[in-house]
Amino acid sequence: MTIRTILFDLDGTLIDTNELIIQSFLHTLEKYYPGRYGREDVLPFIGPSLYETFSSLDPERAEEMVKTYRTFNHARHDELIREFDTVYETIETLHRHGFRLGVVTTKMHDTALMGLRKTRLEPFFSCVIGLDDVSRPKPDPEPIHKALEALQSKSDEALMVGDNYHDILAGKNAGVKTAGVAWAIKGRGYLEQYEPDYMLEKMSDLLAIVGINERKEETSSQ
Repeated sequence: MTIRTILFDLDGTLIDTNELIIQSFLHTLEKYYPGRYGREDVLPFIGPSLYETFSSLDPERAEEMVKTYRTFNHARHDELIREFDTVYETIETLHRHGFRLGVVTTKMHDTALMGLRKTRLEPFFSCVIGLDDVSRPKPDPEPIHKALEALQSKSDEALMVGDNYHDILAGKNAGVKTAGVAWAIKGRGYLEQYEPDYMLEKMSDLLAIVGINERKEETSSQ
């Protein structure tokens, strides 16, 4: 069946929050484990929910560490996030062509909206499923099922796009097509291990996958 619905992870996929996330982790870990963690050490923490990450370090202080992380993250949010190449134009084009678009993230709902507003992407998305909207986050299929229900869509006409293994596995678990992004901070090779159906070199690669011919579109508008 033709793809009519596209779901996106947020951090590292639609928005370059890599520096924000790394600095938020370093700030938090330096407070609780002084001198123990460097930039490379926090890369494995990117992707899972904050509770999952911090509980693996210290279950008793996980709640406290999440609060420390979020306080720093919110305070530096607008200063540190960046836009990825071709994302805005691609999402705008998909929206104009009538695709159903949703965000499925392990970020809290309100924080996800902050990023979408800052990058001017919010108007294009009909639903945002955050960590606090589900009981079981990615890689469980629940967030994707919830997004499909909100968009009145079916798994066989949907695609999940993400930069982490949680996104690819969640897509597979939900029975949707999957696309990895080569600009993932953990690298293209890391994502390829999980065998996504597609690998995007840049976001605009999506247009050809779903049947939008950019050149034809430009010609017809002249």
